[in-house]
Amino acid sequence: MRRHEFITLLGGAAAWPLVARAQQPATQVVGFLRADTPAAGTDVVAAFRKGLSELGFVEGRNLAIEFRWGQNDRDRMPELAADLIRRKVDVIAAPGSAVGALAAKALTTTIPIVFSTSGDPVELGLVQSLSRPGGNVTGFDDMRSELIRKHLGLLHELLPRAARFGVLTTRSYAFADRVTKDAQSAAIAIERQVDILFGDTDREIDAAFAEFVKMRVDAIVVIDDVVLAGRQTQILTLAARHVLPAIYGSRPWAVTGGLMSYGPPLNDHARQAGIYTGRILKGEKPADLPVAQATRFEFIINLATARAIGLTMPVTLLAGADEVIE
Repeated sequence: MRRHEFITLLGGAAAWPLVARAQQPATQVVGFLRADTPAAGTDVVAAFRKGLSELGFVEGRNLAIEFRWGQNDRDRMPELAADLIRRKVDVIAAPGSAVGALAAKALTTTIPIVFSTSGDPVELGLVQSLSRPGGNVTGFDDMRSELIRKHLGLLHELLPRAARFGVLTTRSYAFADRVTKDAQSAAIAIERQVDILFGDTDREIDAAFAEFVKMRVDAIVVIDDVVLAGRQTQILTLAARHVLPAIYGSRPWAVTGGLMSYGPPLNDHARQAGIYTGRILKGEKPADLPVAQATRFEFIINLATARAIGLTMPVTLLAGADEVIE
């Protein structure tokens, strides 16, 4: 082999790794922020990954995800958001964690933030408007906090002679004031009384149920807040023990033994957050992505639970259910 041919061959060989590296997709990093625990967020993570995959992003191939969990302590959100910002992630996603999105927004105006929340993000101060979010934040509103009128209406249809309903929420719920106002307005419309109680701890939840029984509340609405969702077993046990009909905000409550649930499909919000995160990773700006809103809601009835507490479900409710659990 001639010398110049050998040198040419070496030069080509040296270039091969460079070509190979150039063909590899760049790995981008997403910060994932939620207030609950990894165990509670398993399905949310799966839905978020599904949304990302629809835009061509697969963890371990062309994407890395940095997870930060609040372990049911909302006060940790600023610290966890700051950690992701120091990590210089490409996008911060806070599916189902308005408090996480707010914490991140307070700390950065440059890193894009994608939220999914259960109520008006304008009211929360996350965006300027739904159609033109402005700034570095956008996302998805599943409208869960706006369903209290529907929940009370379904309870009224279930128990038309009931005089008093209860609502269980938490002081830390971002939309507690909205829920209280809407519940009182809805109660006036159906000429019934409503009592709002708060349960931010195990002890407070126990006390709230004892108070509902003492007040002779006929049925309750349990707000689908992350704090209450983390105490699902306790709440379902208390509802069964006190033979207290209840309606919840998402399907897992009914599947696990709750009487009824009405709300958006549980993981739609996380999938939508994944889609928006993917669009931003591809170059779109949060300010140009209108806040999406839920358009699908599902009504689930657990007929076995109804029988266990001696209730006969009206035919009209059964006919309107998307799923009846036998």
